[in-house]
Amino acid sequence: MFLSLRFESVTLYCNLLRRYSQRMSIIVCHGGSSSNPAFQDGPRNACHSGFELMSQDKSALDAVIAATQILEDDERFNAGTGSNLRFDGTTIQMDASCMTSAGDFAAVAAIERVKNPVAVARCLLETPHILLVGDGATTYARQCGYEDYDPTTAGAKSRLQKILSVSEQMGDWSRADLERAWNFETPFREALGTDTVGSVAWDGQTFASALSSGGTTIVLRGRVGDVPLPGCGLYASKAGAIATTGDGEYIARSLLAYRAYLELEKGLSPAQTVDWALNELADSVDIGIIVVNQTDFAGGARHRMAWHGQSAQEPA
Repeated sequence: MFLSLRFESVTLYCNLLRRYSQRMSIIVCHGGSSSNPAFQDGPRNACHSGFELMSQDKSALDAVIAATQILEDDERFNAGTGSNLRFDGTTIQMDASCMTSAGDFAAVAAIERVKNPVAVARCLLETPHILLVGDGATTYARQCGYEDYDPTTAGAKSRLQKILSVSEQMGDWSRADLERAWNFETPFREALGTDTVGSVAWDGQTFASALSSGGTTIVLRGRVGDVPLPGCGLYASKAGAIATTGDGEYIARSLLAYRAYLELEKGLSPAQTVDWALNELADSVDIGIIVVNQTDFAGGARHRMAWHGQSAQEPA
């Protein structure tokens, strides 16, 4: 009897120890500002991929890189194979970045002819540099073993034709004026395309964030937005991780990701941080954001955005 009670006590103690040694793993992914919420399966699949890696003791960085690559390979989103052609009908330049709460950061900008720019950014973490651009970034990708890849798709060509048609109607109107007066069958933001994809994660020890963008059509060759700039498109530190999407110049000038992180660090919940960010820029600015801390996550956008989050207790 005594031995039985002692055995039960030891078993109970072990169960309690196991319960309190669990760690929270969280990942959140978005398909870009103005992406169709009906395409939520994209971010959901990305989350599942990243979460599976964390369940196998891989890091939050591993998770966000893998998740973002899933979105880069999905033509419905503006990154990797879904990137936008520029006005010349041939140029595609992409940006990507990654960051961890351990202080790691790396990015590539205006990179061309690679399938997964975010993987190249991850590779750059192994060097003393934090940013490579243009043909230097592309050449470095080849050194990392990433083969030549043309991301041009029929969808990209179709979007370009829509935008060329729209630009003929714009005249002297501003983009905001045109959006208010829009009377085409294709929704205004759908005609102009979606924006940057991203992922944030917490593996119980470290936060990580990753972004990838195929850019926009109506820009000069070599234009770089918020994605490869730390504290602009993304940020990660001891209190959580942020990934934004939307009008890159406005996001960059406002240091939106870093400032949103400071609000999170002050004690705002992820949901409150999302609300803060959405109210921070002018109503005419298209933005979206996802946020994660050690216990919760949130996402939101000024217009619409396909996004998904997943969390669970996993063995520590």
